[in-house]
Amino acid sequence: MIRRAPVTAVLAVVIVIALLSGCSHIFERPFADVPADLIPVFQAAAATYGVLSAAQLAAQARVESSFDPAAVSHAGARGMMQFLPTTWAEFGIDGSGDGRADPLEPRDAIVSAANYEAHLAEAVANLPGDRISLVLAAYNAGPDAVRVAGGIPDFDETRSYVARVHDWAATYRDQL
Repeated sequence: MIRRAPVTAVLAVVIVIALLSGCSHIFERPFADVPADLIPVFQAAAATYGVLSAAQLAAQARVESSFDPAAVSHAGARGMMQFLPTTWAEFGIDGSGDGRADPLEPRDAIVSAANYEAHLAEAVANLPGDRISLVLAAYNAGPDAVRVAGGIPDFDETRSYVARVHDWAATYRDQL
């Protein structure tokens, strides 16, 4: 007689293996879809600045804040796209047309992120490697860290960030 493990036990083992191998992001699906009202905003920002695709920008918002416009990090980064105040002061744009650039306003934050990434693309243009990955690494770790490393810095957080954005972008490709 062959004994079979209960389905719950097998599922538990799969979850533990996935978590231990660094694949915890595969379980982050409560907000898997891009908010419908933001799809045209991601599309317009991607078309205007031409660095990241709409799916990549949306993936970045998912990884940065789970699309939470009120998110604030322990480092003081604010909004859906997690801008530090100094970066926002330089690259923040009024994308909503209300006369005020606000990192907590998704329409401002998304277009500002695309604008900032155009700047980052120029800052890392002479480095070897995948252009999008370099821009994402610069967004996460800063362009100086990417230049000093000669590519994606060997920071676990940055490498994970780049991989997670790529994974989510693949998920959003059909939606956007």
